[in-house]
Amino acid sequence: MSFSDPAISVRGLGKNYTIVHKQHKHSTLAETMLHAMRRPFKRMEQETFWALKDVSFDVPRGEVVGIIGKNGAGKSTLLKILSQIAEPTEGEIDLYGQVGSLLEVGTGFHPELTGRENVFLNGAILGMRRRDIQRQFDAIVDFAGVEKFLDTPVKRYSSGMYVRLAFAVAAHLNPEILIVDEVLAVGDAEFQKKCLGKMQDVSQGQGRTVLFVSHNMAAVRQLCTQAIYLKSGRIVKQGATEEVLDLYNATRERAYVTREANEHGLSFVDLEMRDTVTGARTEAPVFNRDYIMIAHVRVKRPLTHAALNLRIFDDLNNKVTSICSVEEGLGPITMEGDVRIRYRFSKMGLYPGRYAVNLEVDRPNDPTRYLQIEDALVFEVQPAIIHDAMWAYEKAHGVGRMVEEVTLLEGDRRESGDEALLRSA
Repeated sequence: MSFSDPAISVRGLGKNYTIVHKQHKHSTLAETMLHAMRRPFKRMEQETFWALKDVSFDVPRGEVVGIIGKNGAGKSTLLKILSQIAEPTEGEIDLYGQVGSLLEVGTGFHPELTGRENVFLNGAILGMRRRDIQRQFDAIVDFAGVEKFLDTPVKRYSSGMYVRLAFAVAAHLNPEILIVDEVLAVGDAEFQKKCLGKMQDVSQGQGRTVLFVSHNMAAVRQLCTQAIYLKSGRIVKQGATEEVLDLYNATRERAYVTREANEHGLSFVDLEMRDTVTGARTEAPVFNRDYIMIAHVRVKRPLTHAALNLRIFDDLNNKVTSICSVEEGLGPITMEGDVRIRYRFSKMGLYPGRYAVNLEVDRPNDPTRYLQIEDALVFEVQPAIIHDAMWAYEKAHGVGRMVEEVTLLEGDRRESGDEALLRSA
């Protein structure tokens, strides 16, 4: 494809942050003085972390480009720089057109103002004139579906109402470049379809450019003509969406052990799958066999009323199933020290293919995620023939097997040998 008429041009972009590590705490004055004498000029340890490094790409006008990668890959940092919310440390960007951004739910909304007032406020922040907002106002409200709550302060809106109104404003106020970060993560299926349809209209019907970050690979595949795969702040591959997604799935790796506890005092140690017959650890389970998963986390300070949940995703990052320890009959529990929880699968019911498991620690009725690990385990189910069938279950059969037994109740009539001979005579 030609880059002769770019909407976005990025060259050598880099963004770093300085991380200050806390000093070792000394229990006595003597220890503090001794440490100061030994290291008189080192008051605190600093580390430079590059969220983005040597990032270069072009986005042609009218293209929809997906940006993919695991959490921490630098996707949101990139969008904040392109939206001129953050300054780059190095490199340069050129934007050929007015930019509209939807980076976080309700960004640019004032909680004390009504939905109506925030439409005009947010539109003004995006650089739109009042008469342009008025012309699009009815379409914005209709798309968002919040007409009954239009004169209610948005602080009383649910997260779904927030994102519907925020997306509607950004999409209807005609920016030449629309930057969207994970908007499909909030809202019901019907609204997600409307978002996809609107972004397709924006790019195909109106010739505007869309930069789209999402963990939903099916949405990226449906919407985007091109994709950029980021890993550890660098571009791994950019090009046709199918090629980039194929590489992302092929190189997807399980999460590293997090040796240091997070701000809640929790760290991830392991998530393993074992064959219940041999006891062997595996990442290539066979369809229809019995397996267990064992989650291992370390808790620095007690966490009461807790649950450990597993979310299983397919190779397009569609959620296949969720397994909550509380809903499966364990807990809530008090987590302390080394915590290991076992999940038993009577049969591996997922059809052959590649899957990833996210691990989460939370508490019922508490929105906080005390630990959240993406790709805590990556495994690939192997095909197998069952019940003397003539073929093995394959990925093409769907997502998973639900029925374990099929029984004939009535209607079968098998001919005797004599009947068959008479019929053929």
